Amino acid sequence: MTVSGGDEYDVIVVGAGPVGENVADQVVRGGLTALIVERELVGGECSYWACIPSKALLRPVAALAEARRVDGAASAVRGGPNAEQVLARRTAFTHNWSDDSQVGWLDSAGIALVRGTARLVGERLVEVRTRDGGVRRVTARHAVVLATGSKPTVPDVPGLAEADPWTSRDATSATAVPDELAILGGGVVGCEMATAFAALGSRVTLVARGSGLLPRLEPFAGEAVVTGLRNAGVDVRLGTTVTTVERDAAGVRIELTDAEGTRTVRADEVLVATGRAPAVDGLGLEAAGVHGLTIDDSCRVEGVDWLYAAGDVNGRALLTHMGKYQARACGAAIVARAGGAAAEPAAWSRYAATADHAAVPQAVFTDPEVGAVGRTEAEARAAGLSVRAVEYDLGQVAGASLYADGYTGRAKLVVDTSRDVIVGATFVGATAAELVHAATVAIVGEVPLDRLWHAVPSFPTISEVWLRLLEAYGR
Repeated sequence: MTVSGGDEYDVIVVGAGPVGENVADQVVRGGLTALIVERELVGGECSYWACIPSKALLRPVAALAEARRVDGAASAVRGGPNAEQVLARRTAFTHNWSDDSQVGWLDSAGIALVRGTARLVGERLVEVRTRDGGVRRVTARHAVVLATGSKPTVPDVPGLAEADPWTSRDATSATAVPDELAILGGGVVGCEMATAFAALGSRVTLVARGSGLLPRLEPFAGEAVVTGLRNAGVDVRLGTTVTTVERDAAGVRIELTDAEGTRTVRADEVLVATGRAPAVDGLGLEAAGVHGLTIDDSCRVEGVDWLYAAGDVNGRALLTHMGKYQARACGAAIVARAGGAAAEPAAWSRYAATADHAAVPQAVFTDPEVGAVGRTEAEARAAGLSVRAVEYDLGQVAGASLYADGYTGRAKLVVDTSRDVIVGATFVGATAAELVHAATVAIVGEVPLDRLWHAVPSFPTISEVWLRLLEAYGR
């Protein structure tokens, strides 16, 4: 084995997903040199197997659903989505799993790229096993940033791993729609993929251990999604445990246990959507004297002044937009520190990912959509806040009733009464995801309710729900 060395860059970034790309871009813009190491595709999980392809699968479903809910347009809708065309459109958005355009962007931004698998082998020292079998050692003058993302977890259920289950990657890159699909997990991935594949023609069974779906959000959000999925023909089974899984010539046999006993479900494929874990295997943390990836708000690993961990790998907020947000703060801090500044991550400074703690926005592209940001009412109370919550029927807003006949939805604000500011918001209904950013601004800006009364929503828009919520809360 030949080991080449001697290369030096100001910053080495491990992982060329959106987070790694943004860190590298930030430091190069700040006058430093950067090398990205990537073992798969430049652009990462989001571009090829997560956000982009999943939303490409879901958008035609939503477009048809919206048209069917408007009298005068509904009569023009004939049948469901064309699965072949939907899959082709999805593939177009992934550039047929080619990263040529993103590699071109790296070149244009002045960011160096090495394709291979990286591991830490010392202080600021990274060893890369390249695709041609060589080994290259590279030194970082200022920082190494880990941006390796996360990986799906497969529960320890007898027979499940041996049954060759789908993960989210298999679902979003599928080349055909299975006749029968079983989905294990009631979180965002499970709910979104159930929405997509049911519309594309699969008979879907969704199995969740808990008493509801989307357990990290307000309960009414999960309840609305259960109703939407069941209306779409999905067999939603709550409070259910998978006891065994077996693949045979006919497909997959899944044994389930619930309050009523044990039963069996058959499917062509089983999708495991039970969570994700930081992708840290093989990174050489221990060899570099690193024991865990606990970070400060600039994403610097505690106790190691040269190592950073941004995005899913640090486990703080496993969402692409939050990883990119962390990347901006991380990159800014590295540039400042390289120039001799302390760049302390004071709350809400450009060096701190402060919003990670209580202002994380999220959109779930089910039918109905769910948008949420900040704390749920239960989380706010558990944090010791003095809160009051208010809800409003979104269907009663003029803009919503115009948007869809029989529009159903709900909105909720959680208010910290000691400061008279919003600390959480949830919206459920068609286009609910587009309502979230206004709530995010209100929470991050800690805008008092008295001032929010002067933020006048346009009529007739669904955003008028803000006025109705404030009216329900009272002055």
